[in-house]
Amino acid sequence: MSIRFPDPDPGILARRETILAGLRPLVGPEALVTSEDERRAFETDGLTAYRKMPLAVVLPSTTEEVSAVMAYCHANGVRVVPRGAGTSLAGGAIAQEDAIILGVAKMTRVLDLDFANRTARVQSGITNLAISGAVSHEGFFYAPDPSSQLACTIAGNIAMNSGGAHCLKYGVTTNNLMGVTLVMNDGTVVEIGGDHLDSPGYDLLGLVCGSEGQLGIVTEATVRILRAAEGARPALVGFSRVEDAGDCVAAIIAAGIIPVAIEYMDREAILITEDFAQAGYPRDAEAMLIIEVEGSDAECEAMLARIEAIARDFRPTSIRVSKSEAESAAIWKGRKSAFGATGRISDYICMDGTIPTGQLGPVLERIGADRADAL
Repeated sequence: MSIRFPDPDPGILARRETILAGLRPLVGPEALVTSEDERRAFETDGLTAYRKMPLAVVLPSTTEEVSAVMAYCHANGVRVVPRGAGTSLAGGAIAQEDAIILGVAKMTRVLDLDFANRTARVQSGITNLAISGAVSHEGFFYAPDPSSQLACTIAGNIAMNSGGAHCLKYGVTTNNLMGVTLVMNDGTVVEIGGDHLDSPGYDLLGLVCGSEGQLGIVTEATVRILRAAEGARPALVGFSRVEDAGDCVAAIIAAGIIPVAIEYMDREAILITEDFAQAGYPRDAEAMLIIEVEGSDAECEAMLARIEAIARDFRPTSIRVSKSEAESAAIWKGRKSAFGATGRISDYICMDGTIPTGQLGPVLERIGADRADAL
């Protein structure tokens, strides 16, 4: 994999001080990052193999400030790279030497909570997990849960259409996004969608979500909040063959059971993650599934019993159901630590694929065979 960066514009570099002077009154000197040491923190995102020092970093606090910055840059031919928290693994926020970084890290306010209609309107710099924190006192939560949800911003979630372990039941960001305030390239502010289920006309919101910031900068978002389930319990199921794990997933879905999450890890991932997080994963397994259900205690017990019965048809080496909140937290801490655990020992490239459930077993078997051949 390679990325070719365009050569920086020498004219922009020569005008750097003039550009900084023009930006400073738009956001205030405290929101403009100009020193080399401070800019270095913004030279890459989670995809650390590529680094470029930005021309400057602007950290506005309001939609109006974002609009003013974009209008100025548009008029003066300055390129802009939008940035949330920089946790992306897709290279979406890598800086350019002749471009400014426009970050939303200071835009963290909750603007409105409507529990009757199950919506929250927030500034886009708020973290994913902070939305759930803002509504948990009323028994609600925000469903998308990428591994970096403690740090990643809603702006980045929208830009990349982020998902998470529980997207099997609740969907990804686009399924939980209702409206945005978007600042266009020339500083124009537009409202798309809102606090209602569907908007008339073209699905512009669907176009914005996942566009990686290329169509504009999201400064505010209206998201769907949901009632939290009474409880949730994950189970760990180990297998001696990776194809059995894939076939088990297909069988669970075919039986009409939709767990809140099903996560797969092969032996190498199990060992790397267990060394890091000590979550109690089965080290002797070739593959493992984390299967979580939610509901009342009776509902969880009934679903887990059905899932266990299905899993036993695929010769599991171990089945362990969480017995406490601490055990459940440890299981998910392991899964959400997988990227960090891998990063400790090697550089890696993260890729998502889409596979029909009926082909999971054969595909996983083929991936294992190809890997063995490569080694």
